[in-house]
Amino acid sequence: MSSDSHETVRICISYILDRLRLHHEAGPDARPVPFLLGVNGVQGIGKSFLVASIAHSLERAPYDVRTLVLSIDDFYLTHNDQLRLAADHPDNPLIQHRGQPSTHDLALLHSVVASLLAGKETSIPSYDKGAFDGKGDRKPQDQWVKVNVNGQQPVQLVILEGWCLGFRALDDAQVTAYWTDAAKRCSRGSEYWGRLGHNRLEDVQFINKALRGYDSLTDQLDALIHLDAEDPLYVYDWRLEQEAQLRRERGSGMTDEEVINFVNGYYPSYELFTDHLRTGAFNDRVGAQLRLVIRKDRLVGLADQK
Repeated sequence: MSSDSHETVRICISYILDRLRLHHEAGPDARPVPFLLGVNGVQGIGKSFLVASIAHSLERAPYDVRTLVLSIDDFYLTHNDQLRLAADHPDNPLIQHRGQPSTHDLALLHSVVASLLAGKETSIPSYDKGAFDGKGDRKPQDQWVKVNVNGQQPVQLVILEGWCLGFRALDDAQVTAYWTDAAKRCSRGSEYWGRLGHNRLEDVQFINKALRGYDSLTDQLDALIHLDAEDPLYVYDWRLEQEAQLRRERGSGMTDEEVINFVNGYYPSYELFTDHLRTGAFNDRVGAQLRLVIRKDRLVGLADQK
């Protein structure tokens, strides 16, 4: 790990330990155990590396905090359920593949989180993104890892990372306003670099409506770390770099064109929901969100709490 990456991890650990202290001081009956931390960030920004580094550090002395890392990606719909969703909405390009709100199994996610917060033995789902020629599918349940089994130290900290975690749905008028502005700029060509204006309003409204189903999950978070790309368009270069590395390591992977098309499917949500997340996902909990502004070189340019 570079010294710069280490500094990002240090900032996050300092924040987490402070929130854990407040959590414990509130008393065992005030909040469920373990502590539930969310991590949001665009594809390629370094979420997985960061949370793995945090968990690696916290599980060792002097902290000794039993930590479990979950990814919202492991809660995608099964392959068959995703096919049904796409078939039910054949004209909406945003849900023809996994990714956007509506393509996750929220019932499964809520049940796993509830079990973990209750300290029960819990099987953790896993998703195989390479199945069905890259379309993906959930792994069989006998391949899921169990935690909180007899003889194990119980999980104290759950870190849930995901690109849309913490996003809040907008009201219909806000969605229409964002989309109308984007569509106007799109019609002028070179002045617009986003993707929102390339999609139909009704397709975007479908995603916004689906996102309301994620609010209860966000409400359960004890804290949220937002890895905020200084410019959301960085996601294209970051994801291209990530896939190029995978091709070097595995000998196969998406082409650059496929990567761009892949990111295009997510980008409308960045345009719609990032502004609100920057102001804070929680209206009634001061300090419960740490925002790290990430520069093009993936280093922290600014840190603030909401």
